[in-house]
Amino acid sequence: MPSRTKKLRGSRTHGRGKKAGRGAGIIGGHGNAGLHKHEKLRMLKAGGDHFGRRGFKRPQKMVYANTTMNVGDLAERLDTLVSEGLASKDGDRYTVDLTSMGVDKLLGNGSIAAPVDVTVEQASAVAREKLESVGGSIVE
Repeated sequence: MPSRTKKLRGSRTHGRGKKAGRGAGIIGGHGNAGLHKHEKLRMLKAGGDHFGRRGFKRPQKMVYANTTMNVGDLAERLDTLVSEGLASKDGDRYTVDLTSMGVDKLLGNGSIAAPVDVTVEQASAVAREKLESVGGSIVE
């Protein structure tokens, strides 16, 4: 008895119709094929938000994050800032302009021992309290 393939030589589709003999024709494709067409119902049942965008993205000119510095970091860097010309020392009192350094807000983490007069746009209540307790001040 001849094999099926030998028997169907010359028939172009070997009895499978046009699409069934191709790659994944009879099963409707591989993976997520057809989610806009014949697999739409499956996609909607599994998760209707499969396609498209969700949420929004704020324009970068609207997004603003403060550049911050802690009181403890300021205390550690005082001598370096004086040597770089970003701060001045008058006796035992320091004067620092954080705004010119690009710092927007002074936060209160850490400790400080020297009196410092700081120029900054914003300061937290804890930072203000720590500076004033050692004789410093904040100029906004």
